[in-house]
Amino acid sequence: QVQLVQSGGGSVQSGGSLRLSCAASGYTDISIYLMGWFRQAPGKGREGGAAIDTGGVTNYADSVKGRFTISRDNAKNTLYLQMNSLKPEDTAMYYCAAHHAFNSGGYYLRHPYELSYWGQGTQVAVSS
Repeated sequence: QVQLVQSGGGSVQSGGSLRLSCAASGYTDISIYLMGWFRQAPGKGREGGAAIDTGGVTNYADSVKGRFTISRDNAKNTLYLQMNSLKPEDTAMYYCAAHHAFNSGGYYLRHPYELSYWGQGTQVAVSS
C-alpha cells in the first residue's frame, strides 16, 4: 500500500509563490512510480497539472506550463511542486498521485482517474 502525505499550500495573493510537497510513507520507493500533481476546483472535475516519470521526464498542462515546476527527490521519497506567478484561477484542491505507469506522463495528465494512489489533498487559494 502506497501512502502519500501532502504538505504545503495555503493562501497567497496573485503573483505569489507556493511549494507543495508529497512524501511517501512506509516502505514505499517512489523511484519506481510515475508521480503527478492534479487539482480540482469546486464544481469541476480533477485535472492534470504536472507529471514526472521514473526517468525524470516532465509533462505539464498548458494552464501551468512556464509557471509550475515538478520535481522529485527519490532519496527523500518526496515529490514537489513549485508554483510561481500564481493566478486566482489556480485556486483548487491539489492532489499528488503515484502510479506504476505503462503510458507517458502526458497521458495520465489527461486521464487522472487511472492513477492508483493519491494524497489527501491540500488547498491552494489565490486572491486577486
